[in-house]
Amino acid sequence: LCMSMRGIRKPGSTTLTSVVRGQLRDPATRVEAMSLINGK
Repeated sequence: LCMSMRGIRKPGSTTLTSVVRGQLRDPATRVEAMSLINGK
C-alpha cells in the first residue's frame, strides 16, 4: 500500500526503512558501528 501510494508500480519492488536511535544518533558512533558490522 505504501509503495503504491508513492507511485511505485513495478512488480517485485521492495522498500527498506531504517531508523537511528540512542547512541547511533551520533555520527561518529554510527560510522564506527557500521564499520564493525561491515568488517572494515
